[in-house]
Amino acid sequence: MSQPTPWQPWQSGQGVPQPWQSHTTSSMLASHADRERAVDVLRAGYGEGRLEHSEFEKRVARAYAARTVGELALLVGDLPTGPVPQPAPLMAVPPVPRTFLPTARPQTNGKAVGAAVCGLLCVPTLGLTGIPAVILGHTARAEIERTGEAGEGLAMTGLVLGWLSTAGWALVLTLLIAVSLASG
Repeated sequence: MSQPTPWQPWQSGQGVPQPWQSHTTSSMLASHADRERAVDVLRAGYGEGRLEHSEFEKRVARAYAARTVGELALLVGDLPTGPVPQPAPLMAVPPVPRTFLPTARPQTNGKAVGAAVCGLLCVPTLGLTGIPAVILGHTARAEIERTGEAGEGLAMTGLVLGWLSTAGWALVLTLLIAVSLASG
């Protein structure tokens, strides 16, 4: 004897259970979410002035008492269920949000670069470029503050090295003067 094959959804015929055909959507039992959606549509209709207050109250009471989706559909059938969707404008490429675009880096101040170079050259030139480093560093910091350019660190490097070299030369000259006065 052959075993009967189990029913498959694609089979049709007499005696085959097909629940999607035997029960229509209108006789399907309503869930709490279905009732809340219907009440939301009723609230929107009342808020737009499509329903009188007494009619709104009656329909809300009937929506909460409804057992099937069909009963809910009758309650909201004469009301719009939401805003009409607007077609999106056709664009070849959607715009990229500004948060994902690369930011433009500010230009580095030229005097700040000059101050840093003069400050670093203080050692091989025995402090000869110290005063230009200080002058360029102060000018660069003023321009950076005014224009918003980059290079604050370079300007500060030039200033520190320039002042150290100037202070070193001032100390050397002071010691030379003190030694010459003491010996002479």
